[in-house]
Amino acid sequence: MRWTAMLGAGVFLAGVGAAAAQTRDARLLVLLRDASALAVVDPAAGTVLGQVATVQGPHEVAATPDGKLAFVASPSDGISVIDLETMTELRRLDVGRGSVPHDVRFAGGRLYFTVEGYKAIGRYDPEADEVDWLLGLGQDGAHMMVLSRDRDTIFTANRESDTLSVVEGAAAGPPDWRVTTIPAAGAYPEGLDLSPDGAELWTATRNDGGVSIVDVASKAVTERLELGLADPNRLAFTPDGARVLISDSATSVVVMDAASRTEVGRLDLAPNAVLVRPDGAVAFAALRGDDRVAVIDLESLEVVAEIPTGEGSGPGCMFWLAGD
Repeated sequence: MRWTAMLGAGVFLAGVGAAAAQTRDARLLVLLRDASALAVVDPAAGTVLGQVATVQGPHEVAATPDGKLAFVASPSDGISVIDLETMTELRRLDVGRGSVPHDVRFAGGRLYFTVEGYKAIGRYDPEADEVDWLLGLGQDGAHMMVLSRDRDTIFTANRESDTLSVVEGAAAGPPDWRVTTIPAAGAYPEGLDLSPDGAELWTATRNDGGVSIVDVASKAVTERLELGLADPNRLAFTPDGARVLISDSATSVVVMDAASRTEVGRLDLAPNAVLVRPDGAVAFAALRGDDRVAVIDLESLEVVAEIPTGEGSGPGCMFWLAGD
């Protein structure tokens, strides 16, 4: 199945692409893990507009809201700062020997990042080109992270310690922050997301195939879903909070009803990552082994199109860059 064939059949334009006219300049950023590059994709046409070389083996990507800069993290090679207008790497942030940076999130003019090797998180000011602060969590494998809407609370999944960290007061920075450690109630927590209302934190525990649900107010795991998944590595809420998509990299994309905690659908894919478009109509699943990104209609729960990324590219984590 090729994107152009599906366009010819009218499927994409008549269905999930209905909002394309409102986001004509939107872009999908796709990490090409096996090619050590960042691809910029036109999501309406389903074509790769260009690529730029990045740090080796890139794992996570974020961008500024104005679309000028992207940040790409590699556990072995630091963080690339990329000019998206000229498609060039401006510089490379070296956090330090053995730091193992992984996740990146941009908010409020700063880049927040995890550094597994230092059991810490950090914040980088791209305008000043300096790291504002590093905060030690005392937990092994601080891997993925998510920020509250007000940027004052940061949540991390600490894989090797089987814990989650809650950092409050993060917007002000040191010395007024507070760190709470929560047992994850599962093995190897990795993918995580915060519900849109900020009430729940869901995390997929990769080594036992389940999901732990944290009540944010009480800072405790209040529910455990034993889903029997093979390798759940990423997790994302839809913008309305009604559904949760779980990327099981070995077998499928699993769609859960957030309120009832029940499975409503499953797609026979093996995604390295999953991303929900901000309007909630579409999800993208990066199929690293197939060198393509699948486009999922979240109403019909069907794959309606695909974006080829090139032989040997190995697409991974993605970022949606909204248009005007």
